[in-house]
Amino acid sequence: MSEQQQILAQLRQIEREEQVRIIYACESGSRAWGFPSKDSDYDVRFIYVRPVDWYLSIFEKRDVIERPISDLLDINGWDLKKALNLFRKSNPPLLEWLQSPIVYMEEGSAAEQIRELSALTFSPKACMYHYLHMAEGNYREYLQGERVKIKKYFYVLRPVLACEWIEKYGTMPPIEFTALTDELLPARSELKAAVDSLLIRKKAGDEMDYEPQIGPINAFLDQKIQYYKEVAKGMSSSADGQNTQLDELFRKLLKETWK
Repeated sequence: MSEQQQILAQLRQIEREEQVRIIYACESGSRAWGFPSKDSDYDVRFIYVRPVDWYLSIFEKRDVIERPISDLLDINGWDLKKALNLFRKSNPPLLEWLQSPIVYMEEGSAAEQIRELSALTFSPKACMYHYLHMAEGNYREYLQGERVKIKKYFYVLRPVLACEWIEKYGTMPPIEFTALTDELLPARSELKAAVDSLLIRKKAGDEMDYEPQIGPINAFLDQKIQYYKEVAKGMSSSADGQNTQLDELFRKLLKETWK
């Protein structure tokens, strides 16, 4: 059984065990970003819908489904209601799921209808703070000192470039790493060459543990992280998304799923 078949089998098993319908499932990790290692697991994320009566309750109920992480699979999902509430707040992980280049399941029109509302709910400030927090944390923990954890450069470069994309275009950045580097890093520069070389090594499965700092990349990250800390402060906060439209969409998708 191929990895794709195993993932689909797991998703169908979750549907049976939890009595839900999965309306969207995708890859969300390094495979979707375009820099998997040979031994990377599959980071599968999904959105599901429960029967209508489940939502007609005075009690708060668990709105996530998680399964133990294995060598192959890291799989979990969010209830549609939770997903739409996070979508209303311009939640970057969810927005990334919706534009993942690797889709395992897409049942009905739910994902496409949510995507069509993205422009109404997107908050540049909220998303920039998300990516900036991710970049700062990884940079501080893994890329200080003479020798650094070399593969962690990707987990700082990608969010920093996402901030640059948001500043430049005011839209959700593409999920693929090379779409960011090709658009935002100067061609034939020392920086671009260093990043491309790292990417080739990671995809080839090279051992990427502790090595000396890469000067051009560290200089770039130092400058950009400080710069976007200031930029983010001055950005205006967008209003919450279109509540009425999202309520209507929620009801519509419940009916569509359980027709």
